[in-house]
Amino acid sequence: MRELKRYCFFAGILCLAVFAKFQITGQSLAQTVEYAGADLRKEDWNPVIVEDVNQSHLTVHIDGRTYTNLDHGIYMDQGRNILIPADLVRDAFDCSVHMYEGQRLTVETKDTLLEFVCDADGYSSNGKARKSEQALIRNEDRLYLPFDLLAQELGYSYEWDSGNYALTAQSAKDRTGLAYRYDLRERGRAPKVKDQGPYGTCWAFASLTALEAAMLPEDEVQFSVDHMNQNNSFTSPSKDGGQYTMAMAYLAAWQGPVYEADDPYGDGVSDAALEAVRHVQDMLIIDAKDLDGIKKAVFQYGGVESCIYTTMQSGGGESSYYNSEKYAYCYIGEEKPNHDVVIIGWDDHFPAESFQTEVAGDGAFICQNSWGTDFGEDGVFYVSYYDTNIGMHNLVFTGIEESTNYDNIYQSDLCGWVGQLGYNKESMYGANVFTAQADEDLAAAGFYTTGKDTDYEVFVVPEFTDTQSLDQRMSVASGRFANAGYHTVRFPQAVRINAGQKFAVVVWLSTPNAVRPMAIEYAADALTQEADLTDGEGYISAQGRKWADAEETSKCNLCVKAYTRYAQQ
Repeated sequence: MRELKRYCFFAGILCLAVFAKFQITGQSLAQTVEYAGADLRKEDWNPVIVEDVNQSHLTVHIDGRTYTNLDHGIYMDQGRNILIPADLVRDAFDCSVHMYEGQRLTVETKDTLLEFVCDADGYSSNGKARKSEQALIRNEDRLYLPFDLLAQELGYSYEWDSGNYALTAQSAKDRTGLAYRYDLRERGRAPKVKDQGPYGTCWAFASLTALEAAMLPEDEVQFSVDHMNQNNSFTSPSKDGGQYTMAMAYLAAWQGPVYEADDPYGDGVSDAALEAVRHVQDMLIIDAKDLDGIKKAVFQYGGVESCIYTTMQSGGGESSYYNSEKYAYCYIGEEKPNHDVVIIGWDDHFPAESFQTEVAGDGAFICQNSWGTDFGEDGVFYVSYYDTNIGMHNLVFTGIEESTNYDNIYQSDLCGWVGQLGYNKESMYGANVFTAQADEDLAAAGFYTTGKDTDYEVFVVPEFTDTQSLDQRMSVASGRFANAGYHTVRFPQAVRINAGQKFAVVVWLSTPNAVRPMAIEYAADALTQEADLTDGEGYISAQGRKWADAEETSKCNLCVKAYTRYAQQ
């Protein structure tokens, strides 16, 4: 229908042009004049095309990733330029994007640094000024960058399909690898160094430092370690320590974070009534010893929480594995990790001879510790790539939103990903049933993926009565996640649920080479012994036809959450 309307419009213009020509030149001795409609001027013609494009389904494909005007806010301006929201550029072009001082936007790859200033007549590329009629554009409350400018500067070729309003771009440069050295401190993206004192709270310090780093330089905050340590759903006194999965559960459940100023560290008191000031919606787990993956995460998102084994208990301690003059650390052995740190950079050329331990080559991660500024290089030290434990367990925060993003969260897995469940094959179904607190719009679902390249499909049952209701599930979203972690899937169209009515969120997962692809909460050990299995109603199925009660048959809660907004009357 859209194509027919366009052809009819073109035909009408042509007919008018021909008619006008005959009317003007067909009379004897009459003066001949040009009819403007026979060759519309750019300023007359562009608005017609632009309106048609923006009201249609405009699609941009960049290195296999797809973005649309309907889902992502892409649009064509009056100059027929495709504009990309700045908050999409990082993932679309595989680069680092950050706003400094609220007005200077940087776009960085391994060999290019672009700098834009709002409303400026130009931009800079690797320090050289470039003229441009439009660079960084503000449209209402969102910033945009011209696609053709980004493509030119970052080395992309592209084609425009005018028939389908689709732009396809492919990188023409080698996108693999990063600079040999990168340091968040030099980019204003490293948080303040802190001191955990005599408590076993390194896991909470590392998690919240990584979270703070992911928010810099746009948002400089300090979150409360005391609150995370004392208001999670695990059984763990401060002196006994913890692990990054505890931080994931606390944040995914919206139990925090809260500001340090509202719950200061080390006073032995914590206010359980404090509410989260941010909602963490996405967290990625990077594969063990994937050094390039860790570097890319630091570059694009911020600090990566990881861990080491150390015999030191504080910044004043000594160790045969630590060279205090070079701030260089390396342990090679069988001991498991016992201390969490935050990777804030790397240096491929850091000399091998700087380490007390003999290593196979140069290179180190730049790590921020929680032993105060007297330790290392103002609180920072260098851990060899060849250290046994660094890079084995890695967490990065990739989706941090305002606490007003949703009105309610429905969940039963306050301890989060404790274990895994499956039918000895790669795929399975899991369904969590909740009761709506009000008339609401079900807008998103959250769940863990336990391995790489997991395919998923999310379904909703707005009115659940029994397991037969699950046969009436409707698909609302599908896709693939490249990494393990916690993910929030937004629905293209929200589903209305009614107050007091039970509803179900169903997730199908397929993880390559997995035998238990579903993350579950259960009483697995001393840390999780107080996991509450009475707060949920979950069902599992191998094929999505016959369902079993997860709490009764497997003694667990499914890690599937629902996010809602109050319905607008």
